[in-house]
Amino acid sequence: MKIHLIAIGGSAMHNMALALHHKGFQITGSDDAIFSPSKERLEKYNLLPKEMGWFPNKITSDLDAIILGMHAREDNPELAKAKELNIPIYSYPEYIYGQCKSKKRVVIGGSHGKTSITAMILHVLQNLNIECDYMVGAQLEGFETMVKLTHEAPIIILEGDEYLSSPIDRRPKFHLYQPHIAVLSGIAWDHINVFPTFNMYVDQFRIFKNMVTDTLIYCTEDEHLNKLATEETKCKLIPYSTPKHSIENGITTVANTELLIFGNHNLQNLNAARLVCNELGVSNAHFYREIANFKGASKRLELVKKTTNSAIYKDFAHSPSKLKATSSAMKKQFANRKLVACMELHTFSSLNEEFLQQYKGCMDEPDTAIVYFSPAAIAHKKLEPITKQQVHIAFNRKDLIVFTDAKKLEDYLKGLNWENQNLLMMSSGTFDGMEFGKLVQ
Repeated sequence: MKIHLIAIGGSAMHNMALALHHKGFQITGSDDAIFSPSKERLEKYNLLPKEMGWFPNKITSDLDAIILGMHAREDNPELAKAKELNIPIYSYPEYIYGQCKSKKRVVIGGSHGKTSITAMILHVLQNLNIECDYMVGAQLEGFETMVKLTHEAPIIILEGDEYLSSPIDRRPKFHLYQPHIAVLSGIAWDHINVFPTFNMYVDQFRIFKNMVTDTLIYCTEDEHLNKLATEETKCKLIPYSTPKHSIENGITTVANTELLIFGNHNLQNLNAARLVCNELGVSNAHFYREIANFKGASKRLELVKKTTNSAIYKDFAHSPSKLKATSSAMKKQFANRKLVACMELHTFSSLNEEFLQQYKGCMDEPDTAIVYFSPAAIAHKKLEPITKQQVHIAFNRKDLIVFTDAKKLEDYLKGLNWENQNLLMMSSGTFDGMEFGKLVQ
């Protein structure tokens, strides 16, 4: 098979390229910019394009398929040439589905927790030597790529994102996977540039629920999922919630198993992963034994640095519900320490004046609450500017500190006294490339 990937440098796309290369396919690709670590990983297998840009002459009639990344535009010249030559064009999820039609498909969906649940399942299955293919949204310890597609594996574990599939395929990604077993972790309005009303957003999860053929595992602590569960469904429903647990000396224990992870959301994720593993034939005893050394997925409440009296954690949190849950988890886990929590308004939704109102009260729990946003990033996204005053009003916390200059924020954090005080950095971005490990000495 000869496959060409348009926008090969993306996080998901370059992993797809590596997975298909490992499967024995002949892979080429193009992009207008490729950054680390995608660049080095593609280069390692001689898949890095020799020149940056779009080159219609790369699109030839001997190609079996084109995979179109979300980063490409509808008027991409390579895409136009592929259409002209009638070469089959697939979105990323559409192509994955084509590669796993004969496998048992497990799809993890929800507004939050998808990556962590998927990572937990893969961690346990790998430790038990249970063969499976997968697609996950973060780099995991012990896994070379974020995508694995083989001829042999009877199971595939897929993180099911609700965002659009490609510039020319407006279906949510998780609508393409046709799951046998599925998880829904929760529904919290996001992607308002695509789903401008909450009801429209919820509808995407309703459609997904109705596609599940065998088993749907859902979190009963989410009111919207509880409503969906009362609607007619053709599959078996298995509810889950936060498991009974204890916290002692900064260590969380569940079912007599000490964990490296913590927080109610992570414990809910653990329960969802356990139930999926049960459906795949893994006993509770084997699950807990293997999950004990799970450190977490990259950027998901991940420990950056620890000193005697403080710690820095980073989290992918950006939605209001996740900010609240992550801050609460840190306060509960480290009850004897103060918490400085800093979040970056980075997504299209979070930088929208109307959506900002959803953040009311979500940063109330930290002892010091900070919000950062970049006016340059807003301009780059071609959004209407927002002001510090709008952010203050939206979060509804009088002592909220707002920064619009990353260097000033960095200097402020470095100047704090970190004795018995933790730092939590929350964003789907990078705070303009800030090195978190240097913030606390």
